[in-house]
Amino acid sequence: MNDDSVESIARKLADAVPEGLRSIREDLEKNFRSVLSSSLSKLDLVTREEFEVQEAVLAKTRDKLEALEARLQELDKP
Repeated sequence: MNDDSVESIARKLADAVPEGLRSIREDLEKNFRSVLSSSLSKLDLVTREEFEVQEAVLAKTRDKLEALEARLQELDKP
């Protein structure tokens, strides 16, 4: 999740604050941003690119495994 996403979420949270608390909106938005950034940094996340690379590796490995299983079945036939 990039900084723009965190900013957008923090802004949306601040916009959802009731009218009576609008005077502290800016402080709340800063706090929301800080909490979101801190919480997200603690998560063990990967980028979309890293995920797609690993997905491709897994698909290739799965194909090889299926080919080896088929070959093994052919060798096991009497």
